Amino acid sequence: MFESHRSDQPGKKDKLMRARIFKPAKNAMQSGRARTKQWLLEYEPERPRHIDPLMGWTSSDDMRQQVVLEFDSCEEAVAYAKAHDIAYQVFEPHAPKPRPKSYSDNFRFDRKQPWSH
Repeated sequence: MFESHRSDQPGKKDKLMRARIFKPAKNAMQSGRARTKQWLLEYEPERPRHIDPLMGWTSSDDMRQQVVLEFDSCEEAVAYAKAHDIAYQVFEPHAPKPRPKSYSDNFRFDRKQPWSH
């Protein structure tokens, strides 16, 4: 039986696809929580990125790095991965710990750092 070794031909390497299922974190630059309610399925890179010798840009010939699928729940993403025979790993989101804040604490006499203008 003939077996192709070209990278663009489907074969055994399609079974080796690995995916990450996770809920994205809040953007550190903004206070909003936009785009953090969906679960994402994205493929892990098969090959490392390389530097283009002419322009110096970092690039990759792995087209799966551009695919990001959005799901409403983790169960939907897992069901999709199982239906398409994709190995996956689920990363649970970290819940932020609420810190109590009080405006009056800014003016306490026993502050650890002196408050100045």
